[in-house]
Amino acid sequence: MNAVESITWIVLFVLTTVTVTGVVGRIGWSAPVALVAVGGIVSFVPGIPQVTVEPDLILYGILPPLLFAAAIRTSVIDVRARRDSILLLSVGLVAFTVVVVGFATYLLVPAITLAAAFAFAAVVAPTDAIAVTAIAGRLGLPRRVVTILEGESLLNDATALVALNASIAAIVAVVTPADIATDFVIAVVAGVAVGLGVGWLVSLVRSRLRSPVLDTSLILIIPFAAFLLAEVVRGSGVLAVVIAGLFLGFRAPTVASAEARVAERVNWKTIQFLLENAVFLFIGLNLSGILAEAIETGPGVWPTVLICAGILLTLVVSRFAWVMATTLLYRKGPRRLRERSWAWGNGVAVASAGVRGVVTLAAVFLLPPETPDREYLQFLAFVVVVASLVGGLALPWVVRRLHLPAPSLNQELTERRLLMAEARAAGIRRLEQEATPGDEQRIVDQLRADAVFLGETLEIYGPDASIPQLESKLRLRRAMLDSERTAVLEARREGRYQEPAIMAALQAIDAEETALKAQIPQQD
Repeated sequence: MNAVESITWIVLFVLTTVTVTGVVGRIGWSAPVALVAVGGIVSFVPGIPQVTVEPDLILYGILPPLLFAAAIRTSVIDVRARRDSILLLSVGLVAFTVVVVGFATYLLVPAITLAAAFAFAAVVAPTDAIAVTAIAGRLGLPRRVVTILEGESLLNDATALVALNASIAAIVAVVTPADIATDFVIAVVAGVAVGLGVGWLVSLVRSRLRSPVLDTSLILIIPFAAFLLAEVVRGSGVLAVVIAGLFLGFRAPTVASAEARVAERVNWKTIQFLLENAVFLFIGLNLSGILAEAIETGPGVWPTVLICAGILLTLVVSRFAWVMATTLLYRKGPRRLRERSWAWGNGVAVASAGVRGVVTLAAVFLLPPETPDREYLQFLAFVVVVASLVGGLALPWVVRRLHLPAPSLNQELTERRLLMAEARAAGIRRLEQEATPGDEQRIVDQLRADAVFLGETLEIYGPDASIPQLESKLRLRRAMLDSERTAVLEARREGRYQEPAIMAALQAIDAEETALKAQIPQQD
């Protein structure tokens, strides 16, 4: 395939992804399920070339930006508040799943080794961050449940891939439990250290950049740099990317310009959309090839049906067992845990949200050629992803039956208004400090009267407005916005408002500052 053909296929790939996602979004269908279905149908069309991707491209090229895009938008405050619950799911549940599903796979799949069974279990253990976030946001779940699901799906990838690496090592060589434990500790410690180091260093650099273009260019390479650096020192690249993303997302309001933050949000949402949905389409396009190899190497149709049913049942039961045991521990355990307990309905909602996605399909291609029944295990992983995506369509029905209390929109709106009122008061105080006798009084009066937004400056003063007038308003309003942002961040540190109100206020301030700066381009 020459360069022109490659570019043509890439363009068709993106166009198909955008078109299918847009169409199914209008009618309320699941975009991942639709993309897998479209890709699967196309894969059987004569003349369509079989799509193959190198495992290293998936590991080093697709996973880092996907994880970083999810991490940079995740609230560190919320994750820290629910860290015990998130760790029980992202570490404890993954380890439990690897053991239970690993032994089940070893018993169900003929002629497979225990190491290969554990490797497969590690592949299907993590839930998908993007799919879970989309489902949780659409269902109106309690804020605590949403935080736990997002934190779990973000951090469990690292645990699963560490377990996968250990299993792969056992496939190609002889390893001891001590070797596995040592590698796990090194991977976690080195991954966290690299993530924090990269996050701190990039924050330091960003605080000195004045060009949004340079800032954006820098931030786009960070997930790849963090991943590669962690791998060099035997750390978890996935964990390094996640930690760096969380750190930079938290530090962005204090080290990056408003324009850079606005661009960052749009850029990473776009990257995440294209990569995530393109991978689901890629999954479908592999269906004919995976199915052919599974038929050739598998034990037969009906044994395969029974094997798929057994693995899916084991995945569901193991997740429910762990989550319900955790819920019981919080409700009946020590007082410190009882104070942080959640209702049984919340536990059922968390247990039901076991959607698998991109990480599972990416990880299964990392199985080495020495893996027994490698193609058959890839087919089983495909079945797990598709079945969990289809099963996720029943989540709205489950949530409705649970009658969980939805987040109070009125309370969130009230919090946003109270927080913005505090921010405006801080801005007005800054206005009084910054105003000088050289500033026109009508500019000061207008800014004092309306600290939210005064409209387009050129519309207020007309085309004959002098540059000093515009510069004066821009300088004063920027100073006010700086104090408003400081007030919001202070409220976050004190924990007086929920994170949705904090993020909404920061985004509103960023949007206004960006609009103001655009009015006088020569100031850049």
